[in-house]
Parts: sequence; C-alpha cells; structure tokens
Amino acid sequence: MSEYRGYEGKSLEFLKSNNIIVGDSVKIHSDITYSGIIMPRYEHSDDQHIVIKLKSGYNIGLEIVRIEKIEKNQTAEKITQTSEEITKKEGLPKILLLSTGGTIASKVDYRTGAVTPVLTAQELNSSVPELSEIANIDAEVLLSEYSENIMPENWLEIANKIKEFEKSDYAGIIVAHGTDTMHYTSSFLSFALTGFPIPIILVGSQRSSDRASSDAALNLIGATKFITETKTRGVYIVMHQDENDNTIACHIGTRVRKNHTSKRGAFQTIGDNPAFIIAEEQIQKNMKKDFFSTKDFEPKIKLNTKVVLVKYHPGYDPKILEQIIDSGISGIIFEGTGLGHVGKVMYESIKKAKEKGIFLGMTSQCIDGRVRMTVYESGRDLLNLGIIPLENMIPEVALVKAMWVLGNYENSNEIKEIMLENIASELTN
Repeated sequence: MSEYRGYEGKSLEFLKSNNIIVGDSVKIHSDITYSGIIMPRYEHSDDQHIVIKLKSGYNIGLEIVRIEKIEKNQTAEKITQTSEEITKKEGLPKILLLSTGGTIASKVDYRTGAVTPVLTAQELNSSVPELSEIANIDAEVLLSEYSENIMPENWLEIANKIKEFEKSDYAGIIVAHGTDTMHYTSSFLSFALTGFPIPIILVGSQRSSDRASSDAALNLIGATKFITETKTRGVYIVMHQDENDNTIACHIGTRVRKNHTSKRGAFQTIGDNPAFIIAEEQIQKNMKKDFFSTKDFEPKIKLNTKVVLVKYHPGYDPKILEQIIDSGISGIIFEGTGLGHVGKVMYESIKKAKEKGIFLGMTSQCIDGRVRMTVYESGRDLLNLGIIPLENMIPEVALVKAMWVLGNYENSNEIKEIMLENIASELTN
C-alpha cells in the first residue's frame, strides 16, 4: 500500500503501532530530535530503519531501535492540499510553460516520494510565487518523462505543439525539461522552428525542488525575466551560470552542452561566453550578432532517425561500423580525434558507406576548436573518401541536425549544402 510504501517487517510494525504513514510530518526523539516527513523506502531495503526528509531537503535513515519517541505533527493530506485560485494581473505579459517531466518547478508527492511536475498554473504559482509579479503564466503538461526517455518522436510532439502558438499573444514559451538530454531537444527545436516569432526557452534543474540547494525556481525566474525584458527571438537554454544564486546564463540552443553531472552550473556555451547573463536586475548581452532577428519562420518539423554518432577510439573494431552500415542507416556522424581523424583501419568501411550513399560527417572529440582535415595526410585521406568536415559543430548537435536534414531533404548535394549552412548559429566564426 502507498501509505507504507517500501516498509516491511519491524519498520512496518513500528509505523503502524504509532499510527504513522508515509507523508506524515513527524518529530522524532532519538540521540537528538529530528523533524521531517516520513518518506517511502526503496524496494529490497532492510526493515530496521525509517526514512525522513528534513527541512533542508535531504533524506536520512533512522534506526528504529534508537528511536525513543515519535510524534505526528501533521498528516499527509494536509501537507499535499492544493493552493488557492490565482488571479491574473492586468498589464503583465503572458508566457506559456510546457512541462515535459523534468524536476523544474516541481512538487513533492509525500505519499510516493516522487518529485512530480506542477500540473496547473495554481500549483506553479504556489511553487514559485515570484513569477506572478513578472508575468501571467499558463501551464500545461505535454509529457511526463525523465529526459533520458525523451525520444526524437517527442521532439516532433514538442515542436508541433509550439507551432500552434505562432500567432498567439504569448511573449514567449518556456519548455520545462530534464537536463540530461536537454541540449538535444534544444538543437532540434532550433532547426525545426527557425525564425519562430517569439523566444523558446528550455529550462531545467540540476537539483530537485525538494532540496534546499535547488536551482529550479531561480532558473525559471531567470527564464521569465529573459523573455519579458529582452524580447529576443531564438531557442535558448537557461540555467545557472555557476554556484552563485544571483547569476543565470542564457545559452544559444545549438552551442551548449551539459559538462558536469551534478553542478548547478553544468551547462556551458562551447567556444564563447553565454549569449546573455542574467545577474540580479541586469541582463548582460554577450551575443555579438542577433542571428535570429532576420530569419523568416518556415517550420520544417520532420526527421530521419536512421543516423548514428560513432565515437572513434584506438581499438575500434571496423566490423561494428560494418554492422551499422548494413543496418540501413542514412547518416553517420563521426566524433573523431583532434582535427577530425579516425584510424586507417576504418577506411574500407567508410568507403563502403560512401558507395551506399550514406551521409558521412566529421566532428571532433575535443570540447572546443574546429575540424580541419586538410592539415594532415590522414585527414586528407578521409576527405577523399567522402567525409564532410562539419567545422566546429558540437557532435550531439551534428547528430540532431543530420536527422533533421535527412528528414527534410533528399538530394545528396542539397543535404551536404544544408549541413554546412549556418541554420541556427550551430557554426561560429
């Protein structure tokens, strides 16, 4: 039962005997006094402990034999009650928030322990009340997935949903998204919705909203301020710049990647400063050219998922590449070494791929810098085999762009031309 999820044996008996269920707010007297909320336990846990969430947002386990007394402060039903209806403020700009299931602006379900996205504008206002002073937010749940489960078909769903608001009165659209694959989604939206008349901002949270160090609310506030104060177009990712609570970075959606597993400042613009820095009440513009203001909106919301990203390494077995080629693939993006190289052991397989009409693109494993395949003999050999150098395009962005290009164009010359055309600032000088 959800009231005792994960508890069994002695720990289950302890909760039942004290009339305590998951989600109750309690005070526990042990070696010291603890106050918190009873949380569910993972499966296969022992039966000697209970878990509580402290006010700091962190969970701790307490051994039941050391608990002298447990008191119930508040029941789960009262903790999870919904907030009151909010009133839209006249004169404030409107923003649409589409949730795809990330932890940004989320709430804790104390019955299950899950951190779930807000479902309504009322819940959003309750989670981040500062937003109501900046804009009127309409919230809608589009998906409910961890970002590792977001697939290319979901990119299409998100893009088609955003396209519906081309002629709306929204000042901008925020897409709440998990961080692990957010830069893949931002890349696709950048290509598919080039020239969209209002800004599209992807926002995530490195630390969930039940933790004291959460960046969820601050990132969301920063995205809202960016939309209302800059009135710029394009697709961007808005996240913490560093561990400083007062600085939020706004990255161009095709020039950013996640470079740390857990830091709040995990996202970085590659090869340059973030396009904008939001610091307290100031927005600093670093973007030298407003790349998106002159673009006409011509949506191309199609893709071909038969594209792979091949990371070359010493010892790579060309038989693996042969299997990829024989699987009916349409494109291969190589993540090569240095200036754009792979070992000569791969040459015969690459030649076979070219003969089959597979698009072949080269990026670099280096975090920064540009592919230059004319410098060394090995690079020139690969050029002669038909590999296209993709300048300083980030490998993941090149993968997404190839999916998009191959989904919208068929002629091989046109595919090459579009892959090398700077569509959404994916290439920089």
